[in-house]
Amino acid sequence: MSLATDKDREYMRLALEQARTASVQGEVPIGAVLVRDGRVLAQAHNFREIWQDPTAHAEIVAIREAATQSGSWRLTDTTLYVTLEPCAMCIGAIILARIPRLVFGAMDPKAGACGSIFDLPAERKLNHRVEVIGRVLEQESQALLQTFFRNLRNDVTEQAGRFGSEK
Repeated sequence: MSLATDKDREYMRLALEQARTASVQGEVPIGAVLVRDGRVLAQAHNFREIWQDPTAHAEIVAIREAATQSGSWRLTDTTLYVTLEPCAMCIGAIILARIPRLVFGAMDPKAGACGSIFDLPAERKLNHRVEVIGRVLEQESQALLQTFFRNLRNDVTEQAGRFGSEK
């Protein structure tokens, strides 16, 4: 398994900025950045709530944008940085887009498909290999998610309290 580089951490910080933007917009704070030859091809965050689209994960949005920008669905010679371990749908898209390298932040014990629940990149029957480097700036990624969900729970509790006092 490869180790993260200073450049990996730099691009992960850009993905964290995207995650912060998602949080401000009421989306789960997950960000993604797709890079080729030191140039950012796409940056995105989750849009599931805004677009009411279950497939609008940060990774999928970034892959679509990069494919459009580059004029090809084959995103060879790229690295995708994402703040949370990709789910099965997203790692499937990464494999299908021929992205050779994935760097992610926090593990996802509920939906992760790069080691947590499944390990799809390790499946030898697939026609494309993805090098996976996990836990890069993991604490920062986890903190964003924990804060978002804590605030969400507090908002729900406050709303329930208000509705209860109106009786």
